[in-house]
Amino acid sequence: MLKKILNKTKPAAAPPLPDLSGELERRYFALIDQAHIQYDAAQHGVLAHLQDLLNGLIAHASHDNKPAAQKLFSPRPARCKSLYIYGGVGRGKSMLMELFYESCPFPQKRRVHFNTFMTEVHTFVHRCRQQKITDALLVLAEQIRNSTRLLCFDEFHVTDIADAMILGRLFNKLFELGVVTVITSNRHPNELYQGGLQREQFLFFIKVLQNEANIVQLAAKKDFRLRHLHALQKAYYTPLDSRADAFLRQSYDELTHFSEMKPVELPVFGRTVRLAAAHGDVAYTSFEELCVQPLGAADYLKIAGEFSTIIMANIPKLTAAYRNEAKRFVTLIDALYEHKVKLICAAEAPARELYTEGDGAFEFERTVSRLMEMQSESYLRSEHLCDVEPRDR
Repeated sequence: MLKKILNKTKPAAAPPLPDLSGELERRYFALIDQAHIQYDAAQHGVLAHLQDLLNGLIAHASHDNKPAAQKLFSPRPARCKSLYIYGGVGRGKSMLMELFYESCPFPQKRRVHFNTFMTEVHTFVHRCRQQKITDALLVLAEQIRNSTRLLCFDEFHVTDIADAMILGRLFNKLFELGVVTVITSNRHPNELYQGGLQREQFLFFIKVLQNEANIVQLAAKKDFRLRHLHALQKAYYTPLDSRADAFLRQSYDELTHFSEMKPVELPVFGRTVRLAAAHGDVAYTSFEELCVQPLGAADYLKIAGEFSTIIMANIPKLTAAYRNEAKRFVTLIDALYEHKVKLICAAEAPARELYTEGDGAFEFERTVSRLMEMQSESYLRSEHLCDVEPRDR
C-alpha cells in the first residue's frame, strides 16, 4: 500500500524532447519544393547557425528534465549563445526566424516585434516607479526569465534615447539569468543608434551583445521582397472586385511565405490599434481599420515605424461625405512615405480619381503624387526607415 501511495505522489516525468537535428533544413527545402521560396546559399548558411542553436536549446531542456540522480552523472551542456542576424531588407531574415521559432518544441518562448517589446518595458518601468520599486529592470528581467527561455525579436533598431539607456542593463541581466535571444536587424550592432543622443550610454549594450551573441550576416544578394513587388507589375490595384481581394491575399502570402493571418494590436499611448493581420514587418489592413476609425498622426507613425510593407484593402472613391476619412488617409500616406514603407493596395478608382471634389480635394493632389511615386523603382528600392531620425522622448 505504501508503495502505491508513493507511486501516486511521485511527480510525472516530463516527456522527452524530440531529436530535431536537420529539422530547419528539412522545412527550408519543403518551402522550396512548394515554390514558396527560392534557394539562396546565404540563407542556407545562416540556417546552420539557427540549427546549432536549436540543438543546444533542446540539449539544455532535456538535461533540465532529467531526474536529479541522473543529472549527477551527466554534465550540463555548454551554454547556448544568443544569435544576432543582420542584413538588408527582403533577404529572408524573418522567414528564417519563423522556421526556427516554429520548430522550437518547448513552450517557454516568445516572438515579439522590438517596438512592441520596448513599449511593454516602458509601461512596466512607469508602473514600478508609481509603486516605489527601485530597480524595475531587475524585477522585469526576473519576470521574463520565469516565463521565457527563448526571446525572439524582429526588426531590432534603436532610435530613442530612453530605449538606448535601458537596453544595456536589461539585456545584461537577461543574459545572466540564462535567457537566450534571437534578433533580426537591418544593421550590424556597431551601426545601431548612429548619431543618437548620448550614444556613449548605448555602447555598453553593444559590448554586452557582442559578448553574449554570435553576430551573423545574412548576405543574400537578392531582395526577395522587391522581386515580388516587381512581379506584381503594379502595387496599386483597381477596381474593387474579387480579383482585388485575391491580389492582396496573394501578396500577403508570398511576402510572409504563406504564414497564417493573425490579428494584431499595437499599443499607442495606452490604447491599441488593431490590424487584420501581421507577420514580421508585413501588415494586412483596410481603409476601414486605418481611416474610418478615429486614428491620428501618432498611430500612423507607429505603424510606419513598425512595418516595412503595408497591404491595404478597400480604399473607396472619396467625396465630401468622406472629408474626415480623406484627411486621415492623407496623414497615413504622409507617414508611410516619410518612412519609405512599401504600399500594396486595392482601390475603387485610380489614384488621380480618388478625390476630385469636395473640401480638401486640392490638398489631396500631393497624396496622389506620393501614391504614384510609391510605385516607382527608386521608391521600391529605398530602405525602410524605422524612424526618420533619433529623437529624445
